Amino acid sequence: MAPTDETGQAARHSSAPGAPPPPGPRGPAAQPGARMPRWLPRAMVLALALIALFQLGSWAFHELTGLLINILIAFFLALAVEPAVSWMAARGVRRGLGTFLVFLGVLVVAAGFVTLLGSMLAGQIIKIVEDFPEYLDSVINWVNTHFRTELRRVDIQEGLLRSDWLRNYVQNSATGVLDVSAQVLGGLFQLLTIGLFSFYFAADGPRLRRAVCSVLPPARQAEVLRAWEIAVNKTGGYLYSRGLMALVSGLAHYVLLEILEVPYAPVLAVWVGLVSQFIPTIGTYLAGALPMLIAFTVDPWYALWVLIFVVIYQQFENYVLQPKLTARTVDIHPAVAFGSVVMGTALLGAVGALIAIPAVATLQAFLGAYVKRYDVTDDPRVHGHHRPGERGSLVAGARRLWSRRRGAAPPRSGGTGGTEGTEGTEGTGGS
Repeated sequence: MAPTDETGQAARHSSAPGAPPPPGPRGPAAQPGARMPRWLPRAMVLALALIALFQLGSWAFHELTGLLINILIAFFLALAVEPAVSWMAARGVRRGLGTFLVFLGVLVVAAGFVTLLGSMLAGQIIKIVEDFPEYLDSVINWVNTHFRTELRRVDIQEGLLRSDWLRNYVQNSATGVLDVSAQVLGGLFQLLTIGLFSFYFAADGPRLRRAVCSVLPPARQAEVLRAWEIAVNKTGGYLYSRGLMALVSGLAHYVLLEILEVPYAPVLAVWVGLVSQFIPTIGTYLAGALPMLIAFTVDPWYALWVLIFVVIYQQFENYVLQPKLTARTVDIHPAVAFGSVVMGTALLGAVGALIAIPAVATLQAFLGAYVKRYDVTDDPRVHGHHRPGERGSLVAGARRLWSRRRGAAPPRSGGTGGTEGTEGTEGTGGS
């Protein structure tokens, strides 16, 4: 097919020497030498910087987790002793001296308790070691009598001393002494850190509040101070109410242990009081295990009496004592308290279990101050009752349904007719 005139002219123009090349399709592929946008390098540098900052912050937070937990514990301890320090400061005592006196009293009580408990445990361990040969002889005699064996205590002792298990245990214990020493030193350093931070938080409480409020507008300052006051009241109230209940629990168990003549009754009473109150819900049963064990060494029936008393006192504390003592301090539902303890344990371990209840009580009080509440309608269903006549209507409806089912059932007859025939027969008989 011959080319047209327009095609020929276009070919001549394109093949003419010195003529510019025809314009090609426009696009990114047609501009290999084009420069990248000016914002792209900056965006890449900013993204890399943000990633580096995130990695650095994540690494720092992971390394400082222990320190942050210690500071959190110290802050709650400072909130707990704040009412006592403020009471002493209002009567002319400097806050630093008042804080020192409060912490000194707590330290003396804790050291005395640990000393008494350690002496009790050491005495019981020595008694068990001294009485172990008699226990072993009684066990051997029982085995020889029932199983007709000829075991001797000397043979058992020699076999135990020559066993590979004992040799490996001694070697592992010797190599683990350094690990235990390092853990003890780490625990002492952690206690020292918590004590110093809590002392500074309590002694310089007003200065710390002024420093926080200085970076906030006046409206926010009032909210922060209100939240701080609620936290102090709830945390201090929780500690003091628990301390009072621990005193009552310790006295009650001390009387029982003295009546039963269980050794180390004062130390066991203090143990029961502290553990039962500062470990919620199951603390009473955990605390009662040690007195039951000591009482069992005196007389097995004494352990049973201790168990019965622990169960009865737990009911008395839950339904009589605790509602009266905590109504104005930490008034939260037992289910909420247990859930907060479980959640705190999952997040921070034993520390979370200790500070969970005052933290939840503070949050509940703070929300209660800002959440608007309305009057509840006077409906019987709110109080767990049925409406008047509702129960009767349900019973009447059930009776009507039962009567309908009985009326719809075909009567028993010897006729061969169907339902229609039966109805006709009944109608005829009735007429």
